[in-house]
Order: sequence, then structure tokens, then C-alpha cells
Amino acid sequence: MNLLVTGGSGYIGSHAVRLLARGGHEIWIYDDCLRGHRAAVPRGRLIEGEVGDRASIERVLRERRIDAVLHFAGVALVGESMARPDFYERKNLHASAVMFEAMESVGVRQIVFSSTTATYGAPEQMPISEDTPQRPINPYGATKLAVERLLEERCRRDGWAAFALRYFNAAGATPAGDLGEDHDPETHLIPLVLQVALGQRPRITVFGDDYPTPDGTCVRDYVHVDDLARAHAAALDRLRPGDFQACNLGSGCGHSVREVIEACRRATGRAIAEEIGPRREGDPPVLYADIRRAQCVLGWQPEYTDLEAICATAWNWHRTHPKGFDDRGA
Repeated sequence: MNLLVTGGSGYIGSHAVRLLARGGHEIWIYDDCLRGHRAAVPRGRLIEGEVGDRASIERVLRERRIDAVLHFAGVALVGESMARPDFYERKNLHASAVMFEAMESVGVRQIVFSSTTATYGAPEQMPISEDTPQRPINPYGATKLAVERLLEERCRRDGWAAFALRYFNAAGATPAGDLGEDHDPETHLIPLVLQVALGQRPRITVFGDDYPTPDGTCVRDYVHVDDLARAHAAALDRLRPGDFQACNLGSGCGHSVREVIEACRRATGRAIAEEIGPRREGDPPVLYADIRRAQCVLGWQPEYTDLEAICATAWNWHRTHPKGFDDRGA
């Protein structure tokens, strides 16, 4: 297939691009590189532009004879979304709506959408299944849910084929250590812990140790980024006209903050100092996925089921790329 990947210079998008290209697809990346990295994109495959630029998107869809879109583009920081809700509405929702209009105008009606567990908010019952009510508690989750609703309507009204993949905590890097995670600012736990191992920060702060969990720290579901990429390839093969489908993507189990820190200590063989800080407002004690629908509908199963193995791939990337891609301003 001829595929357009929006946000393909980002963390998850770049891993999906590599996997899909190896699968024989013709890949074009459309990205403003606001938070991604040109160095993460295969040479000659990047088209720089805004997802909300309808004329540009239409031109690319026509000229490259695109069959389907994988839509990773957007902004994804919960705290930032609380401070800048209008920015999130513009970048996530409005830009997506414009792109969907462009797709419809040229007859491209197949899409796999990068959604999030944040659409569920803070449910009290675990694990989180696709039937769990979607009640987002921040603008990030709300804008992603709104995009899902737009796609659902496109499927019903115009016969589109759409898949929404709701990620839990993406983690890890390619086993070869040549493609990985590089955010500025970094907010994900595993790379923050590994920065301590690298001597780039003095300690990791554990935000609260009095939660109703086995060790008092928050529990989350960590899924390897290459497993996420494989799910996108599977979703492409299962798009059906007129159907909107959604699947959770996680490991199916939870690990506490302390378990993550200990896994990083084992993976790196280094001491990692920690300190206890106050709880962060809005942090649910436990979040982890029910992945049975992904297993059934996509035929997908995480290959990385061991937390230390996930941390080891991340460490292989961070220790060989201590400055990340080091391409800012390029």
C-alpha cells in the first residue's frame, strides 16, 4: 500500500514507519517536526507540513496516490493540555478534522488513528476494557476522544474504514539501539529513571508512596514501542468499510513506579537514587489494560512481556545516544 504517516518523526510513529517499510509498503511521512526528529525519518521520505493545512494534505494524498493514512500527529502531554487547552484543541481536534475533509475530497477513506488510554479518564475498575466508559479528565484525552467520534461518524455516514488504537504507556526502543525515545521535555518514567543512571539528573522523584497499591506507588501498564508498531500493521490488514473499530494496546498487567526503578537498576547495573515527593493531582492509583479484544480482533500479542527486557532496550538506546537524536535546530 501507499501509506501516509502523519507524525512519523515522533517516537511511536518512527518505529511504525520502520516496521511498515520493512513490510513492503511505500511510506511517506507528513510532519511539522514540532516535537519529532528529522533524524528519525528515512532519507527522502519526509514531507514537512501542518496536518491542518488542507491544500497541502490534499496535494500529498493525490500526488503520492495514498491508499491509507496512519495518523500519529498531535500533542500528548497531559499537564500541558491543562495549561493550554486551546492549543490541544487546535493541534489534535481541529487539525484532524481538516485532514479528514481533505481525505474525503480525494477519496482516501482508510485510517488507523493513534488514540490513548486518556480517553477513559480515571476508571475505578481494572482492567480497562474497550467497554469501560470513556470519561476523559483532561483536554488531551478529551481531544483524542473527539477525534474518535469524528471517525466513527465518517464510518457511519461515508463508509470509511477506521481503527483507533488506545495506547497505554509506550516504552522501550529498537533492540539494535538505533531508534528510541527523545522528548523535550521528557515526561515518561523509564527515560527519566535512565537519565539518573547516566548521571544526567541526581535522582528520580517518586510522586507519592501512600497509594492503595502493594508498594504504595502508582501502577501503570508499559507496552513496548515495537509491539505498538506491530499492532498498526495488523490494524491496516483489518480495516473494513463502514466499520469503526477500537482496541486497547498494553501488556495486560501493571507495574509500580518502584518496580520500574528496580527493573532499570537491573538492566543498567547502576545505582539509581530516588526520593519521595508529594502526590501529583489527578494521578489514579492503578491503570492497566484488558487486551483480549486486540488479541482476538488483531491477532496481536505483545512480544515484550518482561519489564526488565523493555527497560534494557531503552537503556541500549539512551546509553549510546545520551543526547537523543541531537538534531534540534537541524
